[in-house]
Amino acid sequence: MTETSVEISVIPSIQEVAAEDWDACSNPHGTAPAMDPFTTHRFLLALETSGSVGTGTGWHPQHLVARANNEVIAVAPLYAKGHSQGEYIFDHNWAHAFERAGGRYYPKLQLTVPFTPATGRRFLTRTNWETMGQAALVQGAVQLADTNDISSLHITFCTEDEAAAGAEMGLLRRTSQQFHWSNNGYETPDDFLASLSARKRKNIRKERETAQSFGGIIRQYTGNDLKPEHWDAFWRFYQDTGARKWGTPYLTRRFFDIAQETLRDDILLVLAERDAVPIAGALNFIGQHALYGRYWGCVEDHPCLHFELCYYQAIDHAIKRRLSTVEAGAQGSHKLARGYLPVTTHSLHWIADPGFRAAIERYVKEEHEVVDQEVRELTDYGPFKKGT
Repeated sequence: MTETSVEISVIPSIQEVAAEDWDACSNPHGTAPAMDPFTTHRFLLALETSGSVGTGTGWHPQHLVARANNEVIAVAPLYAKGHSQGEYIFDHNWAHAFERAGGRYYPKLQLTVPFTPATGRRFLTRTNWETMGQAALVQGAVQLADTNDISSLHITFCTEDEAAAGAEMGLLRRTSQQFHWSNNGYETPDDFLASLSARKRKNIRKERETAQSFGGIIRQYTGNDLKPEHWDAFWRFYQDTGARKWGTPYLTRRFFDIAQETLRDDILLVLAERDAVPIAGALNFIGQHALYGRYWGCVEDHPCLHFELCYYQAIDHAIKRRLSTVEAGAQGSHKLARGYLPVTTHSLHWIADPGFRAAIERYVKEEHEVVDQEVRELTDYGPFKKGT
């Protein structure tokens, strides 16, 4: 049998690969919604053409494309990074330690979706090319870092299966923790409430009543119901939140214009409106099995409105569409009381310097034990009835 050879190329823009070839790897079964809205060609292209990544952002595309028999069999969203912002798997301490020891940590390579702490496949392969495609992408990314004297490669928010496979290939495996809501076959929001302890159920009902008494109405928009004026409002919310959290918002105004044109079927926008004027909103992306909460903002403060728009409205939508999961973004132990339980998330790391690698290996092993214990303890404090 003739051995199949795989060729890896590095492209500085996703525009250099056809959308149908990329999406045959990112969404190999052709589902709608896509398996993962963030790894689609249209989403990554929106980041690039809007200027949210690229020159001046510290995120420089270096996407990997693997070909066999002149066909694209695997791709990966890869970036050369000049900082550690917008990643949500924190390595600032690693950078400081390496640079104090005389090393140069930046630039580094980041194989991920920018600004998106959502678990998903990072090694995107066509059907029947999973093993060969994944191995080729890992080898290609490591070789790119090694030959360019780059300190490290970081593959963040990968799947658990990818983390296990990457560890078998010699990458360092790291764990962290988020809060996700799981749909345990609920037919209605009341079914979900019935699974909670009486006290937590009462608290959620009270929060929802408080939030919905702000003097207006809460609406959900997706697909053709989304209009350009909705993005004018949400941009104001996003700027306010971004300025307070990050200093400078990650996404440009142009991104939301592009989202209206090419991503609106992937989006659920929840707005609180008074007299038809939005005063707060939450942006979600829709996957085949999950709803992903991404951004929230407001121009008026109202009690519990953040919880309603970001968490409870997302749960309502997931139950209605029979989605299995709501991922509400990074951090936030306050999500626990709202039915979002701790789960383990995964990343992989390649470190060039042997001494630094050994130190990081010890660190991630100890960190894993802490994360594992924290997940167990927080789960015990969850709002559900015992035995649920």
